Amino acid sequence: MNIIKNVAVAVAASIALSAVSLSAYAQDKGVIGISLPDKTESRWITDGKSMVDALKAKGYSADLQYANYDVPTQVNQVENMLAKGVKALVIAPIDGKTFSDALALAQQKGIKVISYDRLISQTKNVDYYATFDNYGVGVLQGQSIVAAWQKAGSKTPFNVEVFGGSSDDNNAHMVYAGGMSVLKPYIDNGKFVIRSKQVAFEKVATRNWDGATAQSRMDNLLSAFYGNNRLDAVWTPNDAIAIGVISSLKGVGYGSAQQPMPVVTGQDADLQNVKGIIRGDQTTTVFKDTRKLAGITADIVDDALTGKPVPVNDTKSYNNGAKIVPTYLVKPILVDKDNWQPELVTSGYYTQAQLK
Repeated sequence: MNIIKNVAVAVAASIALSAVSLSAYAQDKGVIGISLPDKTESRWITDGKSMVDALKAKGYSADLQYANYDVPTQVNQVENMLAKGVKALVIAPIDGKTFSDALALAQQKGIKVISYDRLISQTKNVDYYATFDNYGVGVLQGQSIVAAWQKAGSKTPFNVEVFGGSSDDNNAHMVYAGGMSVLKPYIDNGKFVIRSKQVAFEKVATRNWDGATAQSRMDNLLSAFYGNNRLDAVWTPNDAIAIGVISSLKGVGYGSAQQPMPVVTGQDADLQNVKGIIRGDQTTTVFKDTRKLAGITADIVDDALTGKPVPVNDTKSYNNGAKIVPTYLVKPILVDKDNWQPELVTSGYYTQAQLK
């Protein structure tokens, strides 16, 4: 009996050990390098966490690093990841033109490269691009300004000022193109007036999407062009820029019963900006559900590494200067005071307590 009992125990232990080993193997498919621009924008922190979680669910660990909006730092991070033997790279570039040498090495090593949210340019060594429909983001922002103008009685002229994103970010150009496709007809026919006459992208771009830079420019615009004139709308391309613009507007008295806030747009649904929408400081933001983008990116990584068909839904639009990069576009959602609850709270992106 003891012999039988001992054999049974040994077999059970062996089975248990095998199960543990198989489980460990299933959850040890390699390290994925992730390089994101910065931690000063809350969306990048959310992106990083969501991507680490999505990759972990598929059996990968992640080397997640932030580059503090410093281009040499990000290039060094990517080079170090390659030296450590990552299985794939996911890069949201600060400057999309700076990775040619590093990604040539990735190509030699057979390492897949996924450009995340921002397009890596001027190199063929990019395998896939996962992003939101950034042209669509601009369209939603432009439409929200037109809708607010119409709701307010379509007064003419409607004074508008324009801000752009960072000129070294391809997304900024896409957002600008999308917004201008909506707003330009109203500008051309004189219904919308840009008193500063600063409309061209190179005139309105905001380096690194920096809120303080946007606030300084807004201060100057208000002082030079709006002494006795009301500003009716500001097209701000993301929430960091919106924060700077709102601070400037409040500094000269906007936000009171006598002088209500202009229309202010945004992008990313950052927590403080959603609170601003609830308060009435900001009019809209464009919600880009990073959980969905992170999940798609994890799918792309896993399928590319395991030889499965990779999910893409755009094979024509994204020319990085060296090739058309196969792309998956996630649809953005406009959020305002009427729908923030179902889109952001009911969906589980934020809790009700976070927005108090």
